[in-house]
Amino acid sequence: MKLYTISGLGADYKVLEKLQFPSRYEVVFLDWLIPEKKEDFHSYVNRMAAKIDTSKPFVLLGYSFGGIMVQEINQIFPAEKVIILGSIKSDLEKSKFINLGKITKIPKLLPERFFNEKNITAYSFLRKLFDSKNPKVLDYFTVRNAYYLKWSIEKIAEWKHQSNAEIIQILGDKDIVFPIKNSKPDFVIKGGTHLFPLTKAKEVSEILQQILD
Repeated sequence: MKLYTISGLGADYKVLEKLQFPSRYEVVFLDWLIPEKKEDFHSYVNRMAAKIDTSKPFVLLGYSFGGIMVQEINQIFPAEKVIILGSIKSDLEKSKFINLGKITKIPKLLPERFFNEKNITAYSFLRKLFDSKNPKVLDYFTVRNAYYLKWSIEKIAEWKHQSNAEIIQILGDKDIVFPIKNSKPDFVIKGGTHLFPLTKAKEVSEILQQILD
């Protein structure tokens, strides 16, 4: 069975590369696409799902923004299982910080150049948000197209979704991007920051073996 994975906002497969899955699964990584100008979320989700072979049963796994994306894909092309790492099941689980972005429209108002990789302020903030103790944190975020980053942050702030009890949620208890206090995860990674799929890969892999066997 194929297991399609989507990493976090701007991140490539490296964040998930240490995870171990049962041998009967063929892991397929879906790369982030650059949104077309003024592309709506539904259209983008369909483009992200285009590489999925929906003629056979499959599993979806998403990390962070990828967790939001796989839930949206699941509504169009239902999967056998959907697993989200460091992500949320509904808009009710958003942090106050993310909700502030929705209320104030700050992500939409910020100029595209703010998200350019030459903007030290933006990337220093990202490093502190994801894992301030990991000096190489930005190495895992390789999709640095300014329009993609601005568009994605806008979509996260605007995202509305009803919680689905069948979604399997794994959260770190030290995650400040999606604080655990706002959710009731199925599994908790002790000491896990937002980068727990990388820093706590062994523990996460053991949970995935349990879920997928």
